[in-house]
Amino acid sequence: MPNRTSAKEWLEKVYHDLSSAKILFDANHYTDVIGVDLHYAIEKALKSFLAYENKPIPKTHDLPKLYELVEGDIHIENEDILYVANKYHIEVSYPTFEKVLPPREEIKEVIDFTEDLLNRACEILNIDIEELK
Repeated sequence: MPNRTSAKEWLEKVYHDLSSAKILFDANHYTDVIGVDLHYAIEKALKSFLAYENKPIPKTHDLPKLYELVEGDIHIENEDILYVANKYHIEVSYPTFEKVLPPREEIKEVIDFTEDLLNRACEILNIDIEELK
């Protein structure tokens, strides 16, 4: 039996992360910080499908691997964007001095993708996006 409640909880967090990313983007904030929010939003959106089906949720942040687990539930036309967003995840909070900030155009593309992913996940899982606010 589908677990709509669990999926909705995951999607609420997606909504929070995406909202944060959009606010920071509009404020012209640092793109590396925005990227972290976007990575987590995409990760949680993909995990919402596993939650809905009561499947184990792996403790991984690898977006392409997570997509492999749910591609029967949702199709992502441009899978390359998962590899782009995967770079935004940080393993440690210490500075990495060679790290370059993602370009704003790239961040905007990932914001648009993430927003579409959230809307499609809500549609597929029959969850009204208004319930997430």
